[in-house]
Amino acid sequence: MAFRLKLVPDNTRIDFFRWQFATFGISTLLAVLSIVALFVFGLNFGIDFRGGTTIRTESTQAVDVGAYRQALQPLNLGDVAITQVYDPTFRPDQHVAQVRISAQADAEAITPETIEAVETALRAIDPAITFPAVESVGPKVSGELVMSAVYAVLASLAAISFYIWLRFEWQFALGALVSLVHDVLITLGIFAVFQIKFDLTTIAALLTILGYSINDTVVVFDRLRENLIKYKTTPLRDLMNLSVNETLSRTVMTSGTTLIALLALVLLGGDVIRGFVFAITFGIVIGTYSSIYVAKNVVLWLGVKRDWSKKEPTAGTQFGDIDA
Repeated sequence: MAFRLKLVPDNTRIDFFRWQFATFGISTLLAVLSIVALFVFGLNFGIDFRGGTTIRTESTQAVDVGAYRQALQPLNLGDVAITQVYDPTFRPDQHVAQVRISAQADAEAITPETIEAVETALRAIDPAITFPAVESVGPKVSGELVMSAVYAVLASLAAISFYIWLRFEWQFALGALVSLVHDVLITLGIFAVFQIKFDLTTIAALLTILGYSINDTVVVFDRLRENLIKYKTTPLRDLMNLSVNETLSRTVMTSGTTLIALLALVLLGGDVIRGFVFAITFGIVIGTYSSIYVAKNVVLWLGVKRDWSKKEPTAGTQFGDIDA
């Protein structure tokens, strides 16, 4: 007989909505506190959003990012990002890196004296190093990048809500939207309180959180719709509990395996992707929570129709038979 790993017993009967008002109240409080934190502390924007100077280096010796960072540390340059550049057109002895230094005191670029100090420090560990290019990005361009990131997140929220409305009903779409906004706000609040660096990789993490959270929400919504057809007289609250319990094993397995992979990134990924990994890890936890205690609570309070065999032209279910 084949061995089957079961993290969740069959036929679980957990009452997820026993403390529905308390859990939703805590979520609302955390979202409000996150908004306050964003105004009080603000986000610790990285080079992508603050602007700064990029120095391109080239050498016949292999790039040692750790040695570069250690050499620049005594200069107290603030936020410094060092990345190695790979290109198949490079020669075997051509090793390229980019040193990105954040703008100092809202200046358009770092001073020539600072650039010279950076070059001197790097030459001390690699005499063969050269600096073929120095580029600066001002605050205006960085501000445009911030707005583009905001628009990307808002567009994702709108598109996901529209899909849920077509796939189910408007109550489901509203529940999913509230859940996603909840996840984004609390994640941003955590970044503001602990002043974790916020850059383009964090935006990518936020978009990943939205996709992960809505995936779990849709799975439970789909099971709920099946149960609404199957059990026409069972109270909605009991059907929601049944649907969550029936998909609990899938949720635990999916979240658990993803967290195992993220644990490896936390331990071995280093400082460069720490903000990204933290956002994804926290987002998975808060996204799993919100798909049950936020999205489902909203749908429970709004109510849904019970007979899905009857089409209602104003219910937003004209595309309900489309496979997800």
